[in-house]
Amino acid sequence: MTILSLSEASEWATDYLGKDVSKSNISYLVQYGKVKKLQTEGKITGVDQAELKKYYDMNVKTKEEEWKESIGDDLNWDLSFAELREKDTTKHVHRLHPYKGKFIPQLVEYFLDEKTTEFKKTAYFKPGDTVLDPFMGSGTTLVQAGELGLNSVGIDVSQFNCEMSKVKTATYQHDELKSALETALANTRKYIEETFDDEFDKTLRDKIGEFNKLHFPNPEYKYQVKQGEIDPGAYSAEKEDIFFTENIEMMKNLKTARDFTDSELDEAWGESEFLKKWYNGRILRELAFYNNQIAEVGSADIRAVMRIIMSRVARSCRSTTHSDLATLKEAQILPYYCTKHYKICTPINSIATRLKQYTNGTIRRLAEYADLRGEAVCSVVIHDDSREVDILDEVAKDNPEFGKELAGRKLDGVFTSPPYVGQIDYHEQHAYAYELFAIERVDELEIGPLYKGKGKKAQEDYVVGIAAVLNNVAKYVKDDGDFFLVANDKHGLYPEIAEKAKMDIVAEHKRPVLNRTERDRAPYSEIIFHMKKKKGLFIY
Repeated sequence: MTILSLSEASEWATDYLGKDVSKSNISYLVQYGKVKKLQTEGKITGVDQAELKKYYDMNVKTKEEEWKESIGDDLNWDLSFAELREKDTTKHVHRLHPYKGKFIPQLVEYFLDEKTTEFKKTAYFKPGDTVLDPFMGSGTTLVQAGELGLNSVGIDVSQFNCEMSKVKTATYQHDELKSALETALANTRKYIEETFDDEFDKTLRDKIGEFNKLHFPNPEYKYQVKQGEIDPGAYSAEKEDIFFTENIEMMKNLKTARDFTDSELDEAWGESEFLKKWYNGRILRELAFYNNQIAEVGSADIRAVMRIIMSRVARSCRSTTHSDLATLKEAQILPYYCTKHYKICTPINSIATRLKQYTNGTIRRLAEYADLRGEAVCSVVIHDDSREVDILDEVAKDNPEFGKELAGRKLDGVFTSPPYVGQIDYHEQHAYAYELFAIERVDELEIGPLYKGKGKKAQEDYVVGIAAVLNNVAKYVKDDGDFFLVANDKHGLYPEIAEKAKMDIVAEHKRPVLNRTERDRAPYSEIIFHMKKKKGLFIY
């Protein structure tokens, strides 16, 4: 047996896979029981080289062949970006706030930059051009356009999506921003320390820690589960019962401690049943205090940043299990066996830690993007329906000089990822933010939402909706402009969409989607449809 230290394993794996594998990547495999934790002769944590090779052979080397068998062999693996680490795909402002259904920035960059490859024979955009995203979502296209020196216009029916994208693409006086955010953080933490007694929660955490150390030792327990030596369902249910039996009085007190007893909550949050279901009273009081801190800030841009921080904190502090944070199922008050972390966990009872983490992260990430963004770049975010919006009129309202420039030369092209049929309810995924900030929802304007399903009627409505968007925005794009639409077209709808939109599909790039963040890791691909206007059919 050859035992490698984590550093040695990192070097070996980098060479074996032909891509960067960090020491933290190896540590992750150990911590999550993918490979067994061993010790080198120097008593340093290590792994067995043969076991590590077996893991990579089964989970990386053979993946391409498995995917080809499952979803076809016409995949462009250059567009899988398999060599990238998570920190690369969530660089700078791309991790300001979670968002289901966004594509990685490197995919946008591939089509927007001036580089050519074996597959991309032509550069479609150049610095100074303007790209449109009519399904803006979290703003990935706009952010990457800015990094590449392109102007951008984004449109979305969701007001929260617009707020998020504006925060990512706005420019700030960094010192002023940093000071305001750190002051609000300090004031909120001071309020929490002076208002709440954490002794009960500290005792609970200590008891959970001791219990986990005895019954769910890390990483040994995870490794036994991965090797099939333990049935996690039966084992965890048995141990969970033991934990509740040993701490029955504490659990009763915990239920009482999480109850709503303060009339301040109604004053701060009204009669929101959603908030009262998914948050305990203490967290709602802490959020209310931070919300008051936002109101005291003079700069609208900084207030917007603080709202995004608060929204991210609120998302992390909902009374649910760790595995259900992305898609809420049932409210969780008491400790529980966590299928994500393989141990007993308990819902968060204070925003303090997350608020500090996200405040500092936001300050750093906005500064990182500011250093990369082109100085003369314009980014305009429009809250409207892409099927009907007058783009030039809205741009002119936001930036008259840029609007005048666009009116004279039009947009240069489109890069977007429309909603997929029946996959995501885009307003509902941020329901907490709409409730916290009393934002108006227009769920009925979503195209292809989850709540409408994937049936024939839903597909027909989807075709009409996407085609209507393309027909409207095409008026504002130059005649030879390039349209790139990222879609999972498993229903084969895009040829009909292109026809209804008077477009030609000139190329299709099929890519595997790796490293999905959702629990469903099944083989999955998407197509980047490259479209252009049919000549002579667009009359304005």
